Amino acid sequence: MAKIRPGRAYRELKMAYTRKSKYKRLSYIKIAQKPKITQYHSGAVSKQFGKKVVLLSEISCQLRENAIEAARIIANKYLTDTITDQNFHIIVVAYPHQVLREHKLATGAGADRFSSGMQKSFGKPVGMAARLMAGSRIFEIHVDEANIISAKTAAQKMGKKLGIRTRAVIL
Repeated sequence: MAKIRPGRAYRELKMAYTRKSKYKRLSYIKIAQKPKITQYHSGAVSKQFGKKVVLLSEISCQLRENAIEAARIIANKYLTDTITDQNFHIIVVAYPHQVLREHKLATGAGADRFSSGMQKSFGKPVGMAARLMAGSRIFEIHVDEANIISAKTAAQKMGKKLGIRTRAVIL
């Protein structure tokens, strides 16, 4: 199985190259994969809570879907083990909608024939990413007053999984 490229390869927030063709059917991405995030709401979804901890991005960047899902899983596991799944509600706010593309280059003997003349190649879809501006919300954790310390710890654990500078704020 091929490895995926590291998150730093897609983190920079720049305008993606858009394919323009004289044939309309060739001017768009044909297959956009569905996001790998399995749940956008975890925990006690229908219960109302008094406090919330919000995880904010401190920089403008693109955040890959597998990083968002890894952060959600680690927070869900930590909160389930410490305060049980009936005492919190995690919401994934950042939705990955940006299609990440990659032009896979051949390696080995004779590979120079395949990779020549491919400036600004459009590439095949390899994943999705959420575009974040500085100060935008990534996650929300709703808890009661008694569990606010555990929620803030979970938010800090999530920030370490994302690979960007984040800040946890209690609201």
